[in-house]
Amino acid sequence: MPHAHFTLAYWCVLLAALLPIACAGLAKAGMFGKSRKDGGYDNANPRAWLAAQTDWRARANAAQANSFEALPFFIGAVIIAHQLGAAQARLDVLAFVYVVLRMVYIMIYVSGMASARSVVWSAALAVNIGILFIGYR
Repeated sequence: MPHAHFTLAYWCVLLAALLPIACAGLAKAGMFGKSRKDGGYDNANPRAWLAAQTDWRARANAAQANSFEALPFFIGAVIIAHQLGAAQARLDVLAFVYVVLRMVYIMIYVSGMASARSVVWSAALAVNIGILFIGYR
């Protein structure tokens, strides 16, 4: 059996898995030192606190949810591409592009640019579909 190694595509899976955590941190940023009665972060009831947020904090929380939703397909696509023997360089590039698009998506989402967000989301989905089929012969 050949020696397997951790590819750039696999590192991209790790980065994609950390994106929702980064979104949650962004939604909570600057609220840890405030008291709960002053609107500060409520670690005893974090989901309710996040659900009550508005504006960019609410969008950061929504980006967190979307990042979790997109993650299984990306993980599956990368694994399937590896199993099908996809050209590693192409797979690595597509996985990297996917993660970059998802990061741009989060920035655009938090900024409130809905139409641009949808375009970037669609581009990331297309790249992910490309990853899935890159090893198909």
